[in-house]
Amino acid sequence: MSLPTVDPPEFRQLLGRFATGVVIITVIAPDGRPHGMTANSLVSVSLGPPLVSVCIDHRAELHAVVTVAERFVVNILAADQEALSRRFADPHDDRFDGVGYTLSERGSLVLDGTLAHIECARCALHEAGDHTIVVGQVLGGGTGAGRPLLYYRGGYAALA
Repeated sequence: MSLPTVDPPEFRQLLGRFATGVVIITVIAPDGRPHGMTANSLVSVSLGPPLVSVCIDHRAELHAVVTVAERFVVNILAADQEALSRRFADPHDDRFDGVGYTLSERGSLVLDGTLAHIECARCALHEAGDHTIVVGQVLGGGTGAGRPLLYYRGGYAALA
């Protein structure tokens, strides 16, 4: 049985009232090239084992990479990183040109200056509409100081 659904503009308006954090998902492709994408779909899934999920649009360049990579990183952005978020949200030939990052002990790509980073091992993929839910087991991470960058009602926001 098919139920009537809300149209896309109304759906965006409804969910726009839910403030979310902003993250950049980074991954190193099998060919060694770095890839990254801005997202706001980070969810804590489980404490035992520690799991998180992110949702990646099938049309996103990152989709083909993250669904085959063994590991990925969720970089939680600080309030002063709006420009970085916009850079990784828009098409760029080389999103990493001039962007500071390091490789962790596990070989994962971690952006500089973030509020936190979460290193994950990809452990499950679930198809859901036009996105893939990527579940990662948390291997480790680190935290920094500052306030989070938020997304609310179609724009960036920060805590006062």
